[in-house]
Amino acid sequence: MTGSDITINPASLLYGQIRRVLLVAQSGVSRAVNTAMVHAYFEIGRLIVEDEQHGEARAEYGEETLAQLSKRLTAEFGRGFSRQNLQNMKQFYLGFQNCQTLSSKLSWSHYTLLMRIDNEQARDFYVKEVESENWSVRELDRQINALLFERLALSRNKAEIKALAEHGQVLDSPRDVIKDPYVLEFLGLPEQATYSEKDVETALIDNLQDFLLELGKGFTFVARQKRITLDAEHFYIDLVFYNRLLRCFVLIDLKIGKLTHQDIGQMQMYVNCYDRDIRTEDENHTIGIVLCHDKKETIARYTLPEDNTQIFASKYKLYLPTEDELVREVDEVAKRLEGME
Repeated sequence: MTGSDITINPASLLYGQIRRVLLVAQSGVSRAVNTAMVHAYFEIGRLIVEDEQHGEARAEYGEETLAQLSKRLTAEFGRGFSRQNLQNMKQFYLGFQNCQTLSSKLSWSHYTLLMRIDNEQARDFYVKEVESENWSVRELDRQINALLFERLALSRNKAEIKALAEHGQVLDSPRDVIKDPYVLEFLGLPEQATYSEKDVETALIDNLQDFLLELGKGFTFVARQKRITLDAEHFYIDLVFYNRLLRCFVLIDLKIGKLTHQDIGQMQMYVNCYDRDIRTEDENHTIGIVLCHDKKETIARYTLPEDNTQIFASKYKLYLPTEDELVREVDEVAKRLEGME
């Protein structure tokens, strides 16, 4: 059979066209319904709060009211109006009453997660990130648990934290893509177990979608164990990515032990190779990240030049840290640096 013998059934073609129209319509209806319900839940929360403010000043009043509301609303409108969900609507209003608008890109499930966050700046940040990055509920849950806002905010001053809350994460410079620490709990590697750098690398590739989410905005995967040859000697870069927002390559080398000055020097060599032989004139300078389990601040500080904008050393954790752990870690680093001034 030749290409000219192939015919397309007009009915199948028509079906495909109609199907696309219906799928677009369904998607639009789903978004419209979601937006309407989110606004309805916000309004229900407002009514409950205002009613309680005018009611008797005792806890039993609110509990009794919610129980009665739940029973009557469920009888008429079906599921979704349990006492707990009505309590969520109340908290929804209390937590977001200062917002000028509710986002049409966030579902009720997104907002239910955001209500767990007491810090208003953190909530605003996650709203912006969901809007710009189209995070699913699962992705939002993971980033909240991994304390993304706190990790980014710890290295910023008050004005920069305010900007982070208002605009989300904006990439203006290489330093903006760096996290310290990176949280790799999705790898499932025990914190105290013996494993090799190859084990970590393989686990990252096996969980590439989660790793790209942890790396942040604009990252695409390029290569694993990228070989470069200098004077007939082969060297291998563990992972190569490209950041389309910064328009540059990002090289990552994994180290399971403590950071050494040789590790930083080797990364400098990799970055120089990419800048001189692979980077094009319209691309920005290559970024190198040495990702290590035991980062030595003093070694990193004195090995790298003061005006460094390309080479970074970051720690990785195999479990979700607490906010207190992050604060303690940053405080310890700050004290060591102050002692050297």
